[in-house]
Amino acid sequence: MRKLLSFIFTVANLSLTVNAADLAFSGQVTDELQQPLANVSVKIANQTVKTDAKGAFEVSIPSKHYYQVKFQKDGFYPRVHTYSRDELTQLEQIKPFELMTQKAGRVMLAFAGDAMMGRRYYKPYFDDPVLINKDSILDDSKKLVAQVKPYLSLADIAALNLESQLAGHEPTQRAKKSVTFYSAPETVEALKWAGIDYVTLGNNHTYDYLDEGLTSTLETLQKAGLPFSGAGYTEVDALKPYDMTINNQTYAMLGYVGWQGSGKIKQSATPHQGGAAYGSLDNIVNGVEAAKQKGALPIVQYHGSLEYKKEPTGVTEQRLKSAIDNGAALAIAHHPHVTQGLELYKNKLIAYSMGNFIFDQNFSATQHSFLLYVWLDEGEFVKAEIVPIYLKGYKPTPAMGNERISVLKRIHMLSAKRNTLVANHKGHGVIKPQLLEGLKDDTTPANEYALNFQTQKAVAIPFAAWSEQINTIMLVEQLAEQHLQYRLGTNLINGSDFEQFNWFNAPERGFLLPEKWQITPNGVNSSSALSVSTEANNTSLLGMKHFRRVYQASNPMTFTTQVKANSPVTLNVYWQGRKTRQKLFDAFENSPKNLISSVTIEGRDTWQPIDIDFNSPRIGYRSYRVLVEVVASENKDSEVLFDDFGLIEWQTTYQEATKPALVNENARMANYIGVNKHHKTPVKVTTF
Repeated sequence: MRKLLSFIFTVANLSLTVNAADLAFSGQVTDELQQPLANVSVKIANQTVKTDAKGAFEVSIPSKHYYQVKFQKDGFYPRVHTYSRDELTQLEQIKPFELMTQKAGRVMLAFAGDAMMGRRYYKPYFDDPVLINKDSILDDSKKLVAQVKPYLSLADIAALNLESQLAGHEPTQRAKKSVTFYSAPETVEALKWAGIDYVTLGNNHTYDYLDEGLTSTLETLQKAGLPFSGAGYTEVDALKPYDMTINNQTYAMLGYVGWQGSGKIKQSATPHQGGAAYGSLDNIVNGVEAAKQKGALPIVQYHGSLEYKKEPTGVTEQRLKSAIDNGAALAIAHHPHVTQGLELYKNKLIAYSMGNFIFDQNFSATQHSFLLYVWLDEGEFVKAEIVPIYLKGYKPTPAMGNERISVLKRIHMLSAKRNTLVANHKGHGVIKPQLLEGLKDDTTPANEYALNFQTQKAVAIPFAAWSEQINTIMLVEQLAEQHLQYRLGTNLINGSDFEQFNWFNAPERGFLLPEKWQITPNGVNSSSALSVSTEANNTSLLGMKHFRRVYQASNPMTFTTQVKANSPVTLNVYWQGRKTRQKLFDAFENSPKNLISSVTIEGRDTWQPIDIDFNSPRIGYRSYRVLVEVVASENKDSEVLFDDFGLIEWQTTYQEATKPALVNENARMANYIGVNKHHKTPVKVTTF
């Protein structure tokens, strides 16, 4: 956060006066046709104001770490935004907050990705706190979804992929597979409480515990009154849609898994066996056509493609587009556990992967996700909105700051490849029929940033908005003559600025921390830093708690951080890998720590930057992590502060061109710039 005591910022419909005590938050609210809306209720920080005849509002609010704003008016769909204090003070979009009209034939749908509440929610790794205790399952399950309840409850229908069977204890029958999931029956009540109206069971974990698990799952859902489709006791039952009527229009909710499974007992249902609905091309087309024939609008959810990839497989893409070709109003996919792009195909929306929503995967690539709102008029696409989600400590929370930028930059770039423009609306992504790639998004500010490389060779790009794209990088003439070059990269560590470490009652679980640590104020460029205390003649170990599974092998990397110490210390920086067939805990305990570099830190009351270059493992490794060992001096205890703790994966080689060569999506999503030598003159980055 900025340390200025006060400043005034004014842009079009929004102005903010900031001081150490409070904020004056003002803006405007309109409908989707940009007509001002009077008497809109604006709720923020336990205060409520109404908009005037011009749709304008102003409210004084106390200074807090973050704020949730809710806009509500009869006859319109409510909307919710969550901002950090910094984000609230820097809202620069020209357009006002926009509410969608509720009218005959219109429906608002909300979709989330993969969800389960088992495994590490009960038995976490390391010394992490238990999130679901056996004597308070329902209350703890509700706490997991409390931060997204305000978002889910806005829609007419909210849906997710329930990627877990439901049982009070682990069933005795078990499929012959390496990973199986079951969650407590109370999971269903927590999901309903949060606003979920329907779940799809068309996935590869619906038959994990065979008939025993399937029976307990379906009976639990039926008893709780939570609608579902995508699974059944026979193939015919599994392929049936669940019909939901909203505003006198019936929607056929279809769920499918993309492959039958291996082994004698398949995961998909057959005429003589229960399981998930198999999403073959014929089954999907037949299901869509049958729904259309009875007057329902088909909504297809599909579980397929490959894990951790940026693009769908050809099989997935063809099946989803064939669903649209044959009359589906919408197609939503999941399974990769990371997000993929969206596409307006024949003016129908396809979401290729929603990523995780409630999940315990502990490597950072899987923790960026989104909620998808879709408005349909009589089945015709009107608008979609992308709400960025960060799985913080395994809990879905509104993504803010760097996490918001990471979520939305990825979706923006991957959707643009499919000629679908994701515009920026107050920190959410928006897709409209007219927003095709090539048209200018006038909500994106053009900015220029001057980056200082006097002490560091790797510097974060301080984007004002996630929708900004790098346009030019200016090396002044005399620097070019000195063979100064730059490269672009992305940070692989979530929460690396420690700013939101403990927010939402969901501490970060991605950091390996020593016995004596705390989050302290007064970071380098923010209000938070990590403090590590080490006794004389001792060491402390910190860094990435989990191995980074999604990474580029044999790639240039930079470990970077800022350090301040009260006495001289040595920092030993290591990488540790998990080999391809190595068991996880064997890797934690027995894999060698490979020394990258040792750095001596002086004891002084100023921040000292560290940039250490190395290459990621070449072959033979499934994942790796970076660790830092703090070695205290022989005669004095040490306190060392860390901030901006990053692992930078370089996406381009060094170059000098004013217009950077952005040859892949990773380069286009870059949030760091590195240079090949220190220099005094800033490098200028412009965006569009």
